[in-house]
Amino acid sequence: MKVLDLRCQYDHAFEGWFACEQDFQDQLQRGLLQCPLCGSGEVHKTLSAPRINLGARRLPEAAPAAPAPDMADATQTTAPDIAHLQATLRQLARQALAQAEDVGPRFADEARRMHRGEAPERSIKGQASATEAERLLDEGIPVLALPTAPTETLH
Repeated sequence: MKVLDLRCQYDHAFEGWFACEQDFQDQLQRGLLQCPLCGSGEVHKTLSAPRINLGARRLPEAAPAAPAPDMADATQTTAPDIAHLQATLRQLARQALAQAEDVGPRFADEARRMHRGEAPERSIKGQASATEAERLLDEGIPVLALPTAPTETLH
């Protein structure tokens, strides 16, 4: 898994997780990458420091989630605002993962069943290959790819 530091045209910083450099280039070329803060599709890589996993360690409890900031003027966001937004997004992602039903390797099949109205609509999580996720998107089924071990990135 390759973690890249990305920025949008408004200089919002965020991470992207990709299987390889070619995966990043393919998604960029197909217009699948968007800034999670403002939705801009004009995304570019920035210099990234490698991450070294030194094993599991206990992290302090996260602060309670703050209300989402007003994004009416996203171009005027300051560095402290960005840090606050990123912390809020991490908290929201933790909550979404905790509330989603884990369907494991049946993810693509279950997403299709929900899309066709054959299964009740609900939040699900599970595993799908990059090819399966791409097919779901091509079929108009919205999916969000997360890293293999999302808990590391959400702390």
